[in-house]
Amino acid sequence: MTDRSDGVLSVMLNRPEKKNAANGPMWRELTDVFRQAAVNDEDRVVVVSGAGGDFCAGADLGDPEAGSVHPLVRMRMIGQAALALHAIPKPVIAKVDGVAVGAGCNLALGCDLLVASDRARFSQIFARRGLSIDFGGSWLLPRRVGLQKAKELAFFADIIDAAEAERIGLVNRVVPVAELDDFVADWAARLAAGPPLALSSTKALLDDWTSMSLAEAIEREGAAQAVNGVSEDGREARQAFLEKRPAKFVGR
Repeated sequence: MTDRSDGVLSVMLNRPEKKNAANGPMWRELTDVFRQAAVNDEDRVVVVSGAGGDFCAGADLGDPEAGSVHPLVRMRMIGQAALALHAIPKPVIAKVDGVAVGAGCNLALGCDLLVASDRARFSQIFARRGLSIDFGGSWLLPRRVGLQKAKELAFFADIIDAAEAERIGLVNRVVPVAELDDFVADWAARLAAGPPLALSSTKALLDDWTSMSLAEAIEREGAAQAVNGVSEDGREARQAFLEKRPAKFVGR
């Protein structure tokens, strides 16, 4: 379920009777939505959430579609959703209430920012189901919490509460559940009002931090700044600074 307003694309997982566990149609819909968000200039920020008081209970292990295709084919289909999320060149916020476990946890971690309610719960629950980590978790989790903590979370498959998730760096912020919507709406509005080109460049630079040397990072930063400096948004930012007013960015 999607909604667009003032540059914010809201994507809500909508299977509350299953704690938003994702079946085949949902994975494909998410892939399509994420791919569209990547190229739609009107979408400046994406917010991913779940219906009914939960974020996502992972893949629906009872999905009847699962038995109709080879498991590797199915996993590659699910993986396309993870890749499409990662490829969105603009800020993505996960708004997490209730459970975010398995692929649902890694869906949240695949977002740039993760805001959780104080009743949220997280788990790399795969080992409890006789499964190994997926949906990009082997790549995402060590980058969030470090390799040793990632192994602990994946090996034991414990469920941790929001406070513990914040302590180990799994989430950006924890807020009371009654404040979750307003807090995320404020962050989304601030990002939507920001400079799209500059935010996109910053996201790309930070996402590649492990694959670049310092020299390569500095060279890429310089190239990005050269583009920003001659852009319409760059000129607008300088003029707004001189005129002591908020800048109005258009993404050009």
